[in-house]
Amino acid sequence: MVSIKKNGCIQNGENEMTALYSVIKFKIIELIKSGKYQANDQLPTESEFCEQYDVSRTTVRLALQQLELEGYIKRIQGKGTFVSAAKIQTPIPHKITSFAEQMRGLRSESKVLELVVIPADHSIAELLKMKENEPVNKLVRVRYAEGEPLQYHTSYIPWKAAPGLAQEECTGSLFELLRTKYNIEISRGTESIEPILTDETISGHLLTNVGAPAFLSESLTYDKNEDVVEYAQIITRGDRTKFTVEQSYHS
Repeated sequence: MVSIKKNGCIQNGENEMTALYSVIKFKIIELIKSGKYQANDQLPTESEFCEQYDVSRTTVRLALQQLELEGYIKRIQGKGTFVSAAKIQTPIPHKITSFAEQMRGLRSESKVLELVVIPADHSIAELLKMKENEPVNKLVRVRYAEGEPLQYHTSYIPWKAAPGLAQEECTGSLFELLRTKYNIEISRGTESIEPILTDETISGHLLTNVGAPAFLSESLTYDKNEDVVEYAQIITRGDRTKFTVEQSYHS
């Protein structure tokens, strides 16, 4: 059935109505996926899109705002709107892996922002199965993929498990460091992931707008004695990341 504009919507059948800005958004996505617009290409202006699709500037602006939130495009003040690089596909692993392994060959690195010893408050003590006010290593890092900030990573490690942790040692794999320096054998871990919006601090480190979509993952890692050796909070940019899960079917 022929689509008809009605009250800012497209009629796609007898009852189905789709917001016009959403239709424009998906048209632009199709052009990006087809290769018409490639990574770092500059997109037409709002006025050019209005003329191309015969819609209002408000409709185009809403479509572009959605595309920016979903990570398809980026706006650079004074320069224009550009196609973003493809999202980094990050597998949700069945086993514990390092950040470098998760990046699957992309150039990865970590920058340590903070390493301090703090007293465990009630929530941290409960998670790490220790007493309140016992010393804890708090390690804050930014993880980079191909030179672009991707994760804001905060780790809490019991001081008694890793005394004398040094900042210069923490730019690589933390679990490898715990194994080689402290003879800690990692056994298993649990992780939860939920969507959030970034605040001013996180946005500053990840170079995103305040309120940008992101993923918060919280994990607990255990050694072979079932002692918790790390509680981690990892905030990952939503505009640059797509999580994937490999599944098998058994009848």
